[in-house]
Amino acid sequence: MLINYVLRGEGKPLLLVHGLGGSWRSWQLVLGALASQRSVVAIDLPGFGKSPPLDGDVTMRTMADALQQFLHEHELVGTDAVGSSVGARVLHELSNREGTLGSVVMLGPCGFWSDWDCRLYCTSAWLTMHLMRSLQFAVPKLTDTEWTRKLLFARCSAKAATLAPALVLREMRSFATAASLGPVLRDLLSGLPIEGASSSGMTKPPVFGWGRLDRTCHPRQASRAQQLFPDARMHWFEGCGHFPHWDAPEETTRLILDVTSE
Repeated sequence: MLINYVLRGEGKPLLLVHGLGGSWRSWQLVLGALASQRSVVAIDLPGFGKSPPLDGDVTMRTMADALQQFLHEHELVGTDAVGSSVGARVLHELSNREGTLGSVVMLGPCGFWSDWDCRLYCTSAWLTMHLMRSLQFAVPKLTDTEWTRKLLFARCSAKAATLAPALVLREMRSFATAASLGPVLRDLLSGLPIEGASSSGMTKPPVFGWGRLDRTCHPRQASRAQQLFPDARMHWFEGCGHFPHWDAPEETTRLILDVTSE
């Protein structure tokens, strides 16, 4: 199984797993600061970025299988990890597999939702996927203005208007070309909700990072996450949306380094 990845920095390994439609480049606002202290391994999940899609079924379980194989192949079993959105959901799947991960930070994790929340998330992401694909001819122009950036990325960022045009352009193209985006949405929509959790795959309970203004995984879902991980710690990002590593990169970097250096 080929998983594309980049390696930055030196020191204790740290795995970064991006969200839906993204790639390793989604972490670029925090990558340099993290790499100044850690050996950062930022991957493209199968069917995203430059990683080819999986053969057969594309589910959270098979994505986790592929990531687990990657960890074994690169001698990263037990490494600290950070996941964003769907990436955090994949790490949650690995949390039931003993000895797989070290310390884990989950940013805006999806899966701790009601049936209605799940349907709303999948419908919104599906519409966004088709919108991004239909607007590719106009993408460079759309990313130039603050109001279009805010309109297109309000579900990811509470500060979308201030995001760099180059970042928005890159993410729009990544979202539009992600081969596994549709299958992942179908699995999320048809799959069972998270009913139980085990931290046997982690050396310690996870830390959740949630934006107070998250419009994708509403903050009310945090209470369910804490019910399933009663020993977990919750970190609230004030004034931030679904991607705190975009809205508050310095605070996100501090959180990750503090948690994974303990």
